[in-house]
Amino acid sequence: MNQMQQMLANAQRMQRELNRALDALEEKEFKVSKNGIVELIMLGNKTVKSISISEDAMDKDSKDMVEEAIAMAINEAVEQINAEKDAIEEKITGQTRGFGF
Repeated sequence: MNQMQQMLANAQRMQRELNRALDALEEKEFKVSKNGIVELIMLGNKTVKSISISEDAMDKDSKDMVEEAIAMAINEAVEQINAEKDAIEEKITGQTRGFGF
């Protein structure tokens, strides 16, 4: 096998490995809790699976606090998913994104 064919075979193997890892990531659950008020479970494909709100937080005066906790939980879950995806890509390809995306 010449060098070009070997490079192509390595690239194809890396792509298959990356696809398998990213498929597994899409199924993984990420659980985030904020201040004991909100608990969020998000899948790796960024679909919200569930949101639980503490009964103690279910009064009219805490509406803003609950909404903020939900937003914070969603943002944190997305950050965790993105970080894990970046780690998978770096592990398999040896490259970091580094482009600020």
